[in-house]
Amino acid sequence: MKGAIAIELKHVTKRFGSVLANHDVSLQVRHGEILAILGENGSGKTTLMNMIAGIYYPDEGEIYIDGKPALIASPKDAFGYGIGMIHQHFKLVDVFTATENIILGIEDKTKYNLKEAADKVAAISEKYGFDIQPNKKIYDMSVSEKQTVEIVKVLYRGAEILILDEPTAVLTPQETEKLFAVLRRMRDDGKSIIIITHKMHEVLALSDRVAILRKGEYVDTVETADTNETVLTEMMVGQKVSLNIDRTEPKNPIDRLIVENLHMTNAEGIGVLNNISFTARSGEILGIAGIAGSGQRELLESIAGLCHLDGGRILYNDPKTEEQVNLRDKTPLQIRELGVRLSFVPEDRLGMGLAGNMDIIDNMMLRSYRRGHSIFLDRQKPKDLAEKIIEDLQVVTPSATTPVRRLSGGNVQKVLVGREISSSPSVLMAAYPVRGLDINSSYTIYRLLNEQKEHGVAVIFVGEDLDVLLELCDRILVIGGGTITGTVDARSTTKEEIGLLMTKTEGGVSHAK
Repeated sequence: MKGAIAIELKHVTKRFGSVLANHDVSLQVRHGEILAILGENGSGKTTLMNMIAGIYYPDEGEIYIDGKPALIASPKDAFGYGIGMIHQHFKLVDVFTATENIILGIEDKTKYNLKEAADKVAAISEKYGFDIQPNKKIYDMSVSEKQTVEIVKVLYRGAEILILDEPTAVLTPQETEKLFAVLRRMRDDGKSIIIITHKMHEVLALSDRVAILRKGEYVDTVETADTNETVLTEMMVGQKVSLNIDRTEPKNPIDRLIVENLHMTNAEGIGVLNNISFTARSGEILGIAGIAGSGQRELLESIAGLCHLDGGRILYNDPKTEEQVNLRDKTPLQIRELGVRLSFVPEDRLGMGLAGNMDIIDNMMLRSYRRGHSIFLDRQKPKDLAEKIIEDLQVVTPSATTPVRRLSGGNVQKVLVGREISSSPSVLMAAYPVRGLDINSSYTIYRLLNEQKEHGVAVIFVGEDLDVLLELCDRILVIGGGTITGTVDARSTTKEEIGLLMTKTEGGVSHAK
């Protein structure tokens, strides 16, 4: 059975109106292998996987399971063929236990027996090495535990083909290694595993073969052992690209932002930030690492004047006046009127970042608009800026007048990052600026951040990929549970050390000057 074709796509095409998402795609997945799907943003990876999972239905072409034609018109049909997809955003009921979530929706015409179900969950966990407590509530679980529940949920239903969409996006290095060990055991048991990821080092470390898509079309499938990062990237993009982050030494670093003893509680009175203190310097990139939800977003929003703080100071050394200003409790507009150019790339790019129904030009105007002297607005400068961002960042869009909501997630991100950097800030806070971007686009953003550093900007970079943090940043501040657990020198630390600090909840080491 192992090595035989588990699933085969033949000449699959999918359109959304006039947009051709996938065109004439043919590829194979074998039993007992891990196949990575690679491609730039908008290359059709997720659309293709959604057709296998029954979320979309092909306009043309066929899908074969174990050599026989398969009709997959819904996720229920997909489960019938032994196909399960683990999405990046989990679909779990918080107040239910792991076992209750796993058996939810199963129609086997028998009365539910939670004890038997929990025993079966435990047996699956033991077989593959999952770390799961069947009776634990979802709201008490870490991100890694929730992901485990999602994987066990499809295995419980008898899945032989598993599709994982960006499975390591919010995991620590230690959690990632545990997941990879489990996936390898599942592969050795004959399962077919398809993984979508933008992290090239994970592709090379985990997969057996790599299938490449470019602009919705299938390029090739290669043996992972016979390729490398540069070759795969060139196949994705169709031309030679540079994958180097040229980190330079900070020149004349000056304390630009001094954060002292920040405290913040949420509406329920729970502490979100606790005694946060650090300094961001001009001409350097300060990285912030932490498990999702550890307070990174609240920290950056409080500096940008978007959150109310309970205590602490945010001191800004203005390079123009050489005066020190306390930004605490000022509104975002007051901060900008002081000449403080804090640019903020939020996690929710279409929530507080961009207006989805407005076109790219109007979204450029949002950043610069003031209470004008005229009822008429100058659209030429925003238009020029929009066209420059489209060209420099290779934004895939029909025109600058296209509504932002019609762009793919990765292209929305490019517009947002480009607009923020264009405002010429003295402090640039970038929260997950490459989330969802392909490797080529990501390196374009890294180069832009490095250019800002070279121009004397104090860059604060919140990222998920520890390899990038180590390669891009000068210092890395690690935050866990709203507390700084350590500050390290990016040139001398390791992923393992940062991973350990990410799981701590009290102050840890600091060996970065």
